[in-house]
Amino acid sequence: MDRVFLIGECGINSNGDVEIAKKLITLAKSMDWDCVKFQKRTISEVIPKEMWHIKKDTPWGIMEYYDYKEKLEFGKDDYDEIALFCKKMEMDWFASAWDLASLSFLEQYDLPYNKIASAMITNKKFIEEVAKQHKKTFISTGMCSWEDIDYAVEVFTSHECPYVLMHCVGLYPCPVEKLNLNVINSLKKRYGGEVGYSGHSEGAMDAVIAYLLGARYIEKHITINRAMFGSDQSASLEPAGMAFISKHCGHIPEMLGTGNKIYDDDEMKIARKLRYWEK
Repeated sequence: MDRVFLIGECGINSNGDVEIAKKLITLAKSMDWDCVKFQKRTISEVIPKEMWHIKKDTPWGIMEYYDYKEKLEFGKDDYDEIALFCKKMEMDWFASAWDLASLSFLEQYDLPYNKIASAMITNKKFIEEVAKQHKKTFISTGMCSWEDIDYAVEVFTSHECPYVLMHCVGLYPCPVEKLNLNVINSLKKRYGGEVGYSGHSEGAMDAVIAYLLGARYIEKHITINRAMFGSDQSASLEPAGMAFISKHCGHIPEMLGTGNKIYDDDEMKIARKLRYWEK
């Protein structure tokens, strides 16, 4: 069984604070996760204008929604610092762009992967531009019909861009009865390529089950403390949950073994002690 590839989704859980982002990176590294992911948006593009001036209660006081979303975004200086810190920590990082300007912005960092968020999979112009970059791309399949996924697969195949279809349910947090993890098998059968799982449940067991079902890439939101302010915190893993996934997904291949029946010296020693009638 192949080793799992673990992605720590930092997203907006850093609340626009680079120091919190560094703590999340350090946490992922300490748990032996493979990389961390952020999100990049051009707020004027992705937030409908009718929402700009809605008042929102935040830890920084009452703010207009546009200003609040801007406060959560990292700019160039922030990402420069994140890039340097990840290099120092020997931790890969990448980000999911939510618009073409953000996709272009991220090119300067020569990141190893791209990510298409569930909300972006129906944006045909956007996924075309991502596929043209020919980077391995994680495609979340939440909020999608089979036809939506068919189109994305067609685009990436036509551009000869490697991709991983990530089973996902676009609920935050996602109730366990709606996880529908058997879709992982359906994705494998329908498309025959690499599959993964992007989970938003409150626990960690879903990731282990997803791995057993064939997901070789697992993405989960991570946080220092689920009680922190932020819309994604409650659907995120704290350190204990991250350790659970690292431990159990890491041991599954050796626990499953080869399938060949083995009766070795270690067992023979025990047998000689317990099979009194053979003495």
